[in-house]
Amino acid sequence: MFERRAGRTVAPRRIARWWCAFALLLCTAGVAFAGGAKGSETIAPEGAAGRQLRPSASADRAIAVTAHPLATEAALEMLRRGGSAVDAAIAAQLVLNVVEPQSSGIGGGGFLLFFDPSTEQVHAYDGRETAPLASRADRFLDADGKPLPFFAAVDSGLSVGVPGLLRMLEAAHRAHGNLPWAELFAPAIRIAREGFAISPRLHALIARNVERIRARGETVSRLFLTAEGDPKPVGARLKNPELAATLEAIATHGADAFYHGAIARAIVTRIAQDPRPGLMTENDLAAYRSVVRQAVCATYRARFRICGMPPPSSGGVTVLQTLKLLERFDLAALSPDSPEAIHLVSEAYRLAFADRERYVADPDFVAVPVRGLLDSGYLAERAQLIDRERTLGTPVAGQPPGVTDETVWGRGETVPFPSTTHLSIIDGAGRAVALTSSIEHAFGSLLMVEGFLLNNQLTDFAFRPVDENGRPVANRVAGGKRPRSSMAPTMVFDANTGDLLAVLGSPGGSAIIHYVTQTLIGLIDWRLPLSDAIEQPHFGAQRSATTWVEAGTVLDTPEVAAALTAKGHQVRAREMASGIHAIVRTAPLRDGTPAPLANGLRGGRWLGAADSRREGVAAGF
Repeated sequence: MFERRAGRTVAPRRIARWWCAFALLLCTAGVAFAGGAKGSETIAPEGAAGRQLRPSASADRAIAVTAHPLATEAALEMLRRGGSAVDAAIAAQLVLNVVEPQSSGIGGGGFLLFFDPSTEQVHAYDGRETAPLASRADRFLDADGKPLPFFAAVDSGLSVGVPGLLRMLEAAHRAHGNLPWAELFAPAIRIAREGFAISPRLHALIARNVERIRARGETVSRLFLTAEGDPKPVGARLKNPELAATLEAIATHGADAFYHGAIARAIVTRIAQDPRPGLMTENDLAAYRSVVRQAVCATYRARFRICGMPPPSSGGVTVLQTLKLLERFDLAALSPDSPEAIHLVSEAYRLAFADRERYVADPDFVAVPVRGLLDSGYLAERAQLIDRERTLGTPVAGQPPGVTDETVWGRGETVPFPSTTHLSIIDGAGRAVALTSSIEHAFGSLLMVEGFLLNNQLTDFAFRPVDENGRPVANRVAGGKRPRSSMAPTMVFDANTGDLLAVLGSPGGSAIIHYVTQTLIGLIDWRLPLSDAIEQPHFGAQRSATTWVEAGTVLDTPEVAAALTAKGHQVRAREMASGIHAIVRTAPLRDGTPAPLANGLRGGRWLGAADSRREGVAAGF
């Protein structure tokens, strides 16, 4: 395990100095990526660029943890002006569009949880992309009825969903913002116009995708490549005046400037001109609406109430199912790095992912049995399938309460990739935001419009609309439908007092579920300080006998592999580039009792930390 670190406040003026040191370290050490082809068990394309432990940050009033130092600075700027957590989240997200263009932006979508302590309510904002209304279930099948090659679908107009991020941010701002909308855009506009230094991570991702970038034409190549067609080097200043102009228009005229008029026409035209054109129309953009849904919540170990995003994200349900399946086991008695712990947690993942594949999809199109999937009796029965000595291998989905034989869906597979970002923010009034957003694959579809990249989120749908038995797949394509996601913005509360205890989330494709779940187990069962919970070596499983362990960690040893293999696991070492950005409460609860997730850390009201596998920073005041 990593050395525990005491929290300390991070002043914004110091973030830039840390960032320079971080960049120098990575340039000196070099950048390594593991390759991977199509398949749900391949290594993800947006890999890690080295690791650098950065100090956690304690705060008495407000705190922000985002995926880039400049985004954290923007969040703190808004918080210091009296902005709400939503204001700070919007400013940070817009900056991330500029400095982390491979991961998220206004050409994509996201999910946002907002907690207001004055009402004790958790609001769940759905800004997931939608399929154009003209889409059909066979969208990703060729003339012979076979699925298209995955990357042929990704790098095409076919993959682009109607972006939802701006409508979601607009809805959250109208309900919970303090500062004027236009003010929130100022940092991103300034950075896009003046430029920023390309980080080692961004450079490495450009290099990894250089052939894709070259193939997409002059507009996107000019932004990321030199005149000679090579990746722009670390430290080169990347300016994006087109994006600055786009953000200025949206700042002045609101999200309507994106969903109507010149920007909307440019989006539709670019998609239509692709060699594999999409079906998006200006009416699709004009008709897009963000949805406010009911957060999905459940208790864990009686003491903790955990809330996440409901469908069409599978993140909330699958994290909660995994935790509830583990309640009958005394995880606290096991070492976090032990084969026994890896086995039990992986078995719970297998059962939860089997249900996820069958039942979770857009609830406006499919009756998702959320209540049944989290039913205590159902999960207790499913947990009995976990054998301490032998893996389940490839389990079948269960049949939760409310599901009949006639309503069981066919099994559908997708290949979600982790070009995603997450930020966690708490303001001076204790209001909190957990926001996870994405454009899906690294650099999305690589279709660039008005300075921003368009997503490829429609490849999160099942390519085959029916399974091998002819049953329709819940997550099949349909016009206006939202593809299933794995994004898992999460909040933890004290079940007795209602106090907010933690805010967290991560990028990572379908492995987001593993990263968030493992962090929660680290905090709750293994009583780890926040940084140690985040820095745990990762492992995971889905719906097969394959169990992943994070390459180059204490889990990647012959001894661990042998112990798991003896239980039937097929062990694979792989890069697991999480990006957990989390905040925990360190101040006593309202009843005077110690904060249960502070785990020995004292001082301040909140403590934030960022995953060393990416380039995030925590800061507060």
